[in-house]
Amino acid sequence: MPIIRKILLILPIIFIGLYSQSTANEVKKIGKYKDWESMVIIEDTGKVCFAQSSPILQAPKSNKRDAKLFIAFRPADQIINEVSVTAGYEFNNSNSVIAQSGKNKFKFDIKQQGFAWIADNKIEFRMIKRMKKGSRIMITGYNQKGSQTIDHYSLLGFTKAYNSIKKACS
Repeated sequence: MPIIRKILLILPIIFIGLYSQSTANEVKKIGKYKDWESMVIIEDTGKVCFAQSSPILQAPKSNKRDAKLFIAFRPADQIINEVSVTAGYEFNNSNSVIAQSGKNKFKFDIKQQGFAWIADNKIEFRMIKRMKKGSRIMITGYNQKGSQTIDHYSLLGFTKAYNSIKKACS
């Protein structure tokens, strides 16, 4: 059988498989609040509610990445106010990932598979409290080669997005 024919036979099967997986855990958008949006995913284990934003400015400018900042609620796992970030690359383990808003700094303790999390719930709560009052937060990270990146996130709309996910998962 020619290779083109095999590909044409396999592609619909792959597409159907991907489509059925994506609809099983469908993402429902709750709202868009200036620079933040909130969503809900219904998983087999329960509901997950999260707010997310993309950077309004990235440095270095020449290195465009798919970076995002998240706040999540996972009631089935008894997780609230979970702060996580991805810079669009795998963080290196030698350098810290730091969030800074004004004079306040928050260190992300756990780095795995391109994401970073804060391990201490009290620090997450303090960071969220600061995000509600602030206008911008910067996330500094380092890639595997040790190059620094800084992502600037607007906090416009954060409080409304946060309140909508808290309500959706309560």
